[in-house]
Amino acid sequence: MKFGKRWIALAGVMAVSFAVLGYFGRELYRQAPPIPERVVVGGGEVLFLGQDISDGQNVWQSMGGQEVGSVWGHGAYVAPDWSADWLHREATWLLEHWAGGEHGVEYASLHEEVQASLRQRLRTELRSNTYNAQTGDLVVSADRADAIREVGSHYAKLFGDDEALDGLRDAYAIPPNRVKTSERQDQINAFFFWASWVCSTNRPGEEITYTNNWPAESLIGNSPTGSIVVWSVVSFVVLLAGIGGLSWYFAVARDREEAPHDIPQLNPLLEFTPTPSMKATLKYFWIVTALMLVQVGLGAITAHYGVEGSGFYGIPLAKWLPYAVTRTWHSQLGIFWIATAWLGTGLFMAPAVSGHEPKFQRLGVNFLWVCLVVIVVGSLVGEWLGVQQRLGLTANFWFGHQGYEYVDLGRFWQIFLLVGLFVWLGLMVRAMWPAIRQPGENRHLLCLFLIASAAISLFYGAGLMWGRQTHLAIAEYWRWWVVHLWVEGFFEVFATVVIAFLFTRLGLLRTSTATAAALLSTTIFLSGGIIGTFHHLYFTGTPTAVLALGATFSALEVVPLALIGFEAYESLKLSRARPWIAAYKWPIYFFIGVGFWNLVGAGLFGFLINPPIALYYMQGLNTTAVHAHTALFGVYGMLGIGLMLFCLKGMNARRVWRTRVLAFAFWSINIGLALMVLISVLPVGLMQTWASVEHGMWYARSAEFLQSDVLGTLRWLRVVGDTIFAIGIVALAWFVLGLVTGRSISNREA
Repeated sequence: MKFGKRWIALAGVMAVSFAVLGYFGRELYRQAPPIPERVVVGGGEVLFLGQDISDGQNVWQSMGGQEVGSVWGHGAYVAPDWSADWLHREATWLLEHWAGGEHGVEYASLHEEVQASLRQRLRTELRSNTYNAQTGDLVVSADRADAIREVGSHYAKLFGDDEALDGLRDAYAIPPNRVKTSERQDQINAFFFWASWVCSTNRPGEEITYTNNWPAESLIGNSPTGSIVVWSVVSFVVLLAGIGGLSWYFAVARDREEAPHDIPQLNPLLEFTPTPSMKATLKYFWIVTALMLVQVGLGAITAHYGVEGSGFYGIPLAKWLPYAVTRTWHSQLGIFWIATAWLGTGLFMAPAVSGHEPKFQRLGVNFLWVCLVVIVVGSLVGEWLGVQQRLGLTANFWFGHQGYEYVDLGRFWQIFLLVGLFVWLGLMVRAMWPAIRQPGENRHLLCLFLIASAAISLFYGAGLMWGRQTHLAIAEYWRWWVVHLWVEGFFEVFATVVIAFLFTRLGLLRTSTATAAALLSTTIFLSGGIIGTFHHLYFTGTPTAVLALGATFSALEVVPLALIGFEAYESLKLSRARPWIAAYKWPIYFFIGVGFWNLVGAGLFGFLINPPIALYYMQGLNTTAVHAHTALFGVYGMLGIGLMLFCLKGMNARRVWRTRVLAFAFWSINIGLALMVLISVLPVGLMQTWASVEHGMWYARSAEFLQSDVLGTLRWLRVVGDTIFAIGIVALAWFVLGLVTGRSISNREA
């Protein structure tokens, strides 16, 4: 079978997609919301300097950043979105100030016509762009300056230790004295004001704000733009067209299927002997299991802070492990153990597919393992020190908490990890190179494997593209290169190729069939996935073109998931094709679980929040958490577990496993994850969405709404799913431990 056209298609998709991503990245640099050199009152009084805004961004990062509430909708879900919250507080203060000063009553007591007049005055006040690009000054009125001082005073008390706000701090899961000095309090206020100003002020010459009118705020006329509605409709049409086109292709391809493949009568791996470097990967999977257990424990604590912000069932745990730390560690450990599972799998597979064990390969595998342990422990300690305000702002950037979700670790640890990934790539290349040099169909799959491995190393480097005081909109652009392209993009490609290798190594698929499928899947996924990165950037100070591209191409990401059921069914058929394949039943079942959650978590729940009109109201709500849990764990976590089990089985294919505990773990994990979402997180998110549409983003994220009895009950219901899920993870760990002690291994041999 010839693959030249498929390679050309893949190369073309990548070249065009990255050209588009780069071009509009340049436009983002050019059109990013300005940071004024000074914020001044009409009379000349200076409220803030531009440096105060940049320093305030660093203060926000040091206290946990996106792990404590959110800005522009990106971050955690317990505390408010600070940009939406500041905007609403400033707007309501101005309305009350004018109502009291000019009419002697509260705003709510005014006649509707007077209220409408004040709202129009407010809209003019906040939406008018008074930034002077020539002088660098942002000029505000005396009334607005007073509003800024009043809202700033509230935040200073909130992040300080004012006892009157103890209840609100508890609702936000923020310990007292989170920002310890008045200087830092003033700086973070300057940053929050600027982040709010970006949301409320029109771009020069336009009638939309820098954030495309996000968040929803009726007091100043922030509502969905025409572009948001139109491109949402386009995304639906593109999705339907894509599904129709792929279905047609699939129907035609089935008519051209090759003759049935003759699956071996006996397990081809029975005589396989792992090399020393392959055996050395065993410790990677021990670390995977340990980190998984810790992550789940931290997840339980983090979820509980939503109902008891300063403690854990009466224990004042927040004194030592505040919400910002536990949530950081929870998300960070998830990435660490999934990545470790995949890196370990790559190191196991490279000598297996090439049949070549390079000199000192085992030493390299062991050295990399030590580096990974140091990075994990060092970064977690640094993040704790940063949130506890034990580091200066510069030291925090390098060794502490960067404040950006999923890439929270300090810059030193980022660089260390990037170097480690290139060490891993070097180990992969030297093991695979002899096989790549050999002609044959296997070469194409090996080349795709090598490209995916190189991309994993290269694209993490995007996390070094911002500095300590880089503009937030630009930092968000590069952050999503890491989160979307690295985690959701090329890890997906790597996983596709690894599974293809596993199935061909077992004789379940022809090499030609696996290669063709891997190239096609990669091309289809990346055709939407690369430019689809923009769907994370609708409302982060980007031009409207980014919204249009993100809506259109991210819809294409969902297209291949429409046929995921066929993939799952084929995997299920393969698991029953020969009696000996029963030995690999549960690793294959985890791959089937990946297919299910790809459809539900990445597909249905992903597209739920994907169109601009949906995300306009849902960004920063628990609907995002639904997608995050079901896609990150349901897809990548399940895949990591499946790959780990395949490698553990490959360590000694002749030994028969006792799989009762493993079967229990599989069903418990999947049922627990489903219940966690369906009876708790999703209902909370949908109720928040309703509140966001009816009242605005500020209300959907407010303590008033989130601490209501109904929402409290729904959050408590999460205990059901979380408990079942956690028991499944413990059972999985118990099974892996049993492989070491012999408890999970039968005396029989295959």
